[in-house]
Amino acid sequence: MNKAELVGEVAGQVGLTKRVCREAIDAITSTITDSLARGEKITLVGFGSFKVRKRKARRGRNPQTGKEIQIPAKDVPKFEPGKNLKEAVA
Repeated sequence: MNKAELVGEVAGQVGLTKRVCREAIDAITSTITDSLARGEKITLVGFGSFKVRKRKARRGRNPQTGKEIQIPAKDVPKFEPGKNLKEAVA
């Protein structure tokens, strides 16, 4: 499902226009992005949690040359599904 299909599905469920639903979805994704950029955790009970995870520096290999390289530490976004989401998928 892409964003346009998600907007259409939400609009059909809540009875709002696609434009309003698109704006709401854009606002949600923007808020989640901004919160993660500040290092905050977002928890949606039953759905899951978004948080920032620190990835340690490590050694890797350049696949073209085989030369060993150092990969720097960095922060990455992580999603942990909630109980209801896990049960729905299983």
